[in-house]
Amino acid sequence: MTALADILRARIAATGPISLADYMAECLLHPQHGYYTTRPPFGAEGDFTTAPEISQMFGELLGLCLAQHWLDLGRPAPFTLAELGPGRGTLMADVLRATRGVPGFHAAAQVVLVEASPRLRGVQAATLAPHAPLWLDDTADLPDRPLFLLANEFFDALPVHQYQRDARGWCERLVGLRDGALCFGLSEPQSRPDLTAAFPGDPPGTVVETCPEAQRHMAHIARRLRDHGGLALILDYGGWQSKGDTLQALRHHAFADPLAEPGLADLTAHVDFAALAAGADGLAHRYTAQGRLLRALGIEARATRLAQGLTGAALEAHLAATRRLTDPAEMGELFKALAVLPATAPPPPGFD
Repeated sequence: MTALADILRARIAATGPISLADYMAECLLHPQHGYYTTRPPFGAEGDFTTAPEISQMFGELLGLCLAQHWLDLGRPAPFTLAELGPGRGTLMADVLRATRGVPGFHAAAQVVLVEASPRLRGVQAATLAPHAPLWLDDTADLPDRPLFLLANEFFDALPVHQYQRDARGWCERLVGLRDGALCFGLSEPQSRPDLTAAFPGDPPGTVVETCPEAQRHMAHIARRLRDHGGLALILDYGGWQSKGDTLQALRHHAFADPLAEPGLADLTAHVDFAALAAGADGLAHRYTAQGRLLRALGIEARATRLAQGLTGAALEAHLAATRRLTDPAEMGELFKALAVLPATAPPPPGFD
């Protein structure tokens, strides 16, 4: 049992069961024992591998997408080039490398990273040292200027509330104690007219997830886009109005019990892209699968060029990485892409 498990058990024993959202927040961001504050989560030595770590092509193509849209909007300057939850800085490094030949793009851009983990900020500083990034604690602090933003596997790590329908109505799923061990349970029925309206014919046992933190971040992003223009690209795994219990824990690249070792495993839930789009009030959105977007942005031509000169294991790894990003049986369909932008703006590359 972990130190964080002892803290959570003591808290629940003293004040009662906590929401799944509270549990996730403690597991991921507790200042002494949280997953993102205590360990390197990415890559082979971590618990999962994100798309930028799989291939440089991912960041290159998204960076060129942002740069082309910046050109299409008349090269606004200065502008914010932002990433939410930038991990080791790999995605932003690839974006900046791919766009260095776009006239005026780097000169007009201020690189902004929204990152809560001091440890990860140190890693990002080393990766992006030549570009002097600005770190922010929250999207609420984004500058008031045109915004070109990337969020890759950011929203899936935000804490979710789960509600389960039974014969009495909607009950919130809670984390409590049974015989001294952490366990799931249900609250008393709650008044949730929003869920009743959205899922009118769903039977008892239906589970629905909500993510207030996602809505809060989208409100901040949407305000900058409405007031100053730009583009937000959000890539994550999930669906349009996702439904069901999608909570999962990953440790050492394998699924784990989310209650077994708090603070030692990554906790995520599928992203509801319909809710994100609805949270961008007054803006337009475009939605597609990650594989379709990358193919539309030219990943096949880029992969062919990068394959030149590769042989043996290096070539096989490159081809496998391309398949992993785009194949429907791998990340191509499970991961989705949402573009959010002013309604008067042209569609961004790959979404038209």
